[in-house]
Amino acid sequence: MKSIALCALLTPVVAGGGLALWPQAPINAMPSPSIKQAAVVALAAVAATSSSAPAAPAKPEAADPAHPQSMDLHTAVQRENLTGDFRGNGRDKMRAILTNNTGANITVRVPAGQMFEAGSNVVIVVRAGEVEVKPGQPVEVSIQTAATRSGNKVVDAPYQLSFGTLPRLDSLLAYAQERPEITAGALQTAVLALIENLPLSSVSKFTAAGGDLQTRFDTSAFKVDTGDILGALTTLRAIGARDSDLAITIDPQLKVEGMIEPSTRSAAMRYYGITPETEWEYWKTELLSGEPTTRHYALYGIARFYPEVALEMLPKWARETKTQNVLRIAAIQALADTQRPEALPILQRLTDELGASTELGRTAAGAAKHLSAHLAKLAANRTTVVAFRGSAGVTQF
Repeated sequence: MKSIALCALLTPVVAGGGLALWPQAPINAMPSPSIKQAAVVALAAVAATSSSAPAAPAKPEAADPAHPQSMDLHTAVQRENLTGDFRGNGRDKMRAILTNNTGANITVRVPAGQMFEAGSNVVIVVRAGEVEVKPGQPVEVSIQTAATRSGNKVVDAPYQLSFGTLPRLDSLLAYAQERPEITAGALQTAVLALIENLPLSSVSKFTAAGGDLQTRFDTSAFKVDTGDILGALTTLRAIGARDSDLAITIDPQLKVEGMIEPSTRSAAMRYYGITPETEWEYWKTELLSGEPTTRHYALYGIARFYPEVALEMLPKWARETKTQNVLRIAAIQALADTQRPEALPILQRLTDELGASTELGRTAAGAAKHLSAHLAKLAANRTTVVAFRGSAGVTQF
């Protein structure tokens, strides 16, 4: 059955359209740089819901040095047990310098969901953690946050604690706590998908095949790699969000972009339910009846993952005069994507046959030059690699 399908493709289509903490150097006010500091969190902040004004802060409670206290960040600051200086970038990073105003150690908890604000900017802590702060010894903590709105200005600025909450993010934040493999980009994309339900063009780094839609909003600071988008969608599906409710899933280009890149192919196959047994059928269907703006992408996919087939198939597509130029050009360029030495003489012959002064001939010459340089680089890199023992890594909680 597969051989029959393969033969069909060999002939071109005619026309067809723990707070990740580590010790920080003490600031000037600290008495001794040798004192151990537990520091550095991975957190996140989001928000824009306003609450009632806080009650007047109470004076710091009397502390018993023999009995360390434990409290969350907002409570500690509100009670004046702790002083916090916060600076963030409006997206994924918040730096806090915490000073203990009591006479006993305080274990400060920074919960996921805690929000910070700076003017119209609002961020939310996405990774919870805790850190011990000793009396009179400031500690610097790095908190992983996420913007709760794509209109945030991504600049370094002072922030303050917010009383706001975003219950719709509770499931996402709870899920993320036990899964450190979820990238900051994936978490940020998931947050904006739940809060603003942005379309794919607002968060993807790749250029939309049909051209980006004009918008008065600049979301360039929140554009991420294809792998981060797939990570966000996988996470959202895991917490019960329906694919059909997410605008980011509507554009079919995401699927082929994920499948065509070797680094994201496995994630795309898992998300879209494509198995090794059905992958060839996917590429064939995409090429013969896929979206007009992206069907030529399938030629690159076939070249990368089925190079033997491509070496036989692509020259025929390149030579067929009744095939659309976009498909002929893609077939020529895809030959270089096979990264096979056998493709080089094929490209050189195509350059002569199609004419060096024509668009197709120039494309073949450029592809041949690109492949030749790639093969030379591979040959130069075939050297013995010696691994050396490096320094011990920083402990991550």
